[in-house]
Amino acid sequence: MTIDISHREMTSDITPEFALRARDEDAWSLSWLPEQRLTRAQAHAGMELDEILSDPEIVFDDAAHSEAAERAARLGILVEHAVVMLAQRMAERMHHDTLIPYETDAVLPEPFLRGWYVGTLPPGTLAPAASGARSQHLWA
Repeated sequence: MTIDISHREMTSDITPEFALRARDEDAWSLSWLPEQRLTRAQAHAGMELDEILSDPEIVFDDAAHSEAAERAARLGILVEHAVVMLAQRMAERMHHDTLIPYETDAVLPEPFLRGWYVGTLPPGTLAPAASGARSQHLWA
């Protein structure tokens, strides 16, 4: 895994996601988790988490699952939430790439997470997923 870090951004050599530092601030944000203001260390953990989850070789690697859970905890989220957010970003990129270039009134699909949680949370609030793409017991 290689994450290139400059004064204003973090990029990966294996994933299209990135982190940006806010203008004239110490706060960072991840492309796949833009609503959260993060420290530099948290943004780096988020980039590492994305790289871990992007590696198909780790599906049965307990050590990698532990690393992913630890990095997600640094962000204050569950690994399952990261998996959903990264999958949504991938789907949005795939959909964008399939649009006809001359199509000016194309309607993008509604974000995957809109309305995904039904419960007692205030409207517009998203709750972390209870399970993810992989078995939940692997992330404990």
